[in-house]
Amino acid sequence: MVKMLSIVIPVYRNAESIPDLIAALSVVADQASHEFEYVTEVVFVVDGSPDNSYALLARALPDAPFAAQLLLHSRNFGSFAAIRTGLQAARGEYFGVIAADLQEPPELVLRFLGKLHSGECDVVVGCRENRQDPWFARNASNLFWKLYKKFIIHEIPEKGVDVFGCNRVFRDHLLQLGEANSSLVGLIFWLGFKRGEVLYERRMRQHGKSAWTLKKKINYLLDSVFSFTDLPIRLLTLFGLIGVLVAVLLGVAVILAKMFGNIPVPGYAATVLTVIFFGGLNSLGLGIVGAYAWRAYENTKQRPLAVVMKAQDFGHR
Repeated sequence: MVKMLSIVIPVYRNAESIPDLIAALSVVADQASHEFEYVTEVVFVVDGSPDNSYALLARALPDAPFAAQLLLHSRNFGSFAAIRTGLQAARGEYFGVIAADLQEPPELVLRFLGKLHSGECDVVVGCRENRQDPWFARNASNLFWKLYKKFIIHEIPEKGVDVFGCNRVFRDHLLQLGEANSSLVGLIFWLGFKRGEVLYERRMRQHGKSAWTLKKKINYLLDSVFSFTDLPIRLLTLFGLIGVLVAVLLGVAVILAKMFGNIPVPGYAATVLTVIFFGGLNSLGLGIVGAYAWRAYENTKQRPLAVVMKAQDFGHR
């Protein structure tokens, strides 16, 4: 029986890196065959990319030295949805998920395969030891993941996770989690199973410009927090209790001052400041509760997380 490794790659604005990506994957496929006796298929999911990534892949894949599938989303649904689409279509016994920009070395998949094939774990995550990114991006990312580890998911690596590999059982359970506006990394750790880690250094981007915009980063942060913890609501409750306590103390102080004749005229400034403070606190609370309510509403719609507009299968090599 032919054993297969499936590599899932979401593609969005990656036209410039495609030639180097296919060359790197060719080497990975050859090594997987010789070292593990696994046939390799690569599932490319073009997530509504506005450049010519799909056309370039459609021309190159028929001559590639590995089996491939090429899927095209009808629009941009996001990398999480693209990864889900790729995992659903993949036919392998083991799976590796990497990015198309080559910042995570494709040979990581072979290290994933080694750990999965040995049976020591069901899922392997790539843990960044270092990242060759601009200073601000690097430190902002490190701060986010440190806080996320401390307050949300304690098992997550300090510098975060971008790539992973898993066996078929883990893949099937991951695909059963059909919630929208969630975090793939959070779901991986929520599922449990036997987990392994592989250390690597994130490379400097060589081609094109990252599509990971500030808006997407903020959405990712909100999804990662609201989908896995009630911490914001608990903090809001704490602030509310503190606010009520402060209001009571101020009220007592005002009553005493009034009784002793120290306030001949009610203070306009104090009234305004109090109203502004509690009005802002109330607005913050409504925003946090509304974020949770919106996510719950989105999941009741039961819409597909992505729509595949076109699919091509380039067969086994």
